[in-house]
Amino acid sequence: MTANSATLRVAVIDDDSGFVRVLAKRLEGAGCQYRILSGPVPAEELAAMKLHALVVDPALLGPLAWDFMERICGMLPDLGVIVCTQGATASQRVRGLRLGVDDWMPKPCHPDEVMARIEAVVRRHRRGTVREDVGPTVAGELEIRPDRFQAYVGAESVGLTRREFELLSVLGEHEGKVLERDEVYRRVWGYEMIHGDRSVDVFVRKLRSKLQRRSPGWEYIHTHFGIGYRFEPRPLEPGADSLPTREVVPEQAPAPREQDPARPART
Repeated sequence: MTANSATLRVAVIDDDSGFVRVLAKRLEGAGCQYRILSGPVPAEELAAMKLHALVVDPALLGPLAWDFMERICGMLPDLGVIVCTQGATASQRVRGLRLGVDDWMPKPCHPDEVMARIEAVVRRHRRGTVREDVGPTVAGELEIRPDRFQAYVGAESVGLTRREFELLSVLGEHEGKVLERDEVYRRVWGYEMIHGDRSVDVFVRKLRSKLQRRSPGWEYIHTHFGIGYRFEPRPLEPGADSLPTREVVPEQAPAPREQDPARPART
């Protein structure tokens, strides 16, 4: 655990006694302040706890699970939400992530990994808080607004999700530089990429598509085959089509490093 973990305040909503007992020991050993809750808590109460992270098993919440997660994620955008549950389908995980859940882990899961995910989620939220103090950045036709977690073309929003904005920010902060996929993953998702995870490629496609719709005369993200991506705004020639899957191979490319990070039922 990092030195900052001593300041973390975490709540756990789960009735799996074995999981809760071991996780509580890890939290206590790391110097974290924590609360174990046996059911859903109003968003106002969670806000009063001044939490950094919430670990929740939606299976405990029954039919209230989706409404609870949507309300918490919407009312407490600075709260890191990590779901730990058993038996969720891919569509359920996707639904949760789109509601605003920061991370989703299948049970059984190792408590050390849960601790690492908590730290990673809190780091991402803290980086986002710092970015709110940064002024707008203009890139091509885009105005990137960290204070709103959004990008604009003229007065029109590009319509980015928070994750898509974080991806745009990471690429934009390194304009002109090729970032490898695993580096992008560490900076956006906050932890190491698992082999075979295609999250970076999927989110780049989504981001690229939205940028192309709002700013069709510009190309922003360039693909370096087998390596990663480069952000470099470039106006297209008149009459030219945007190339959303353009591949750029450098003269001396390093060895390929190929690497998409949803109501669960109890069994």
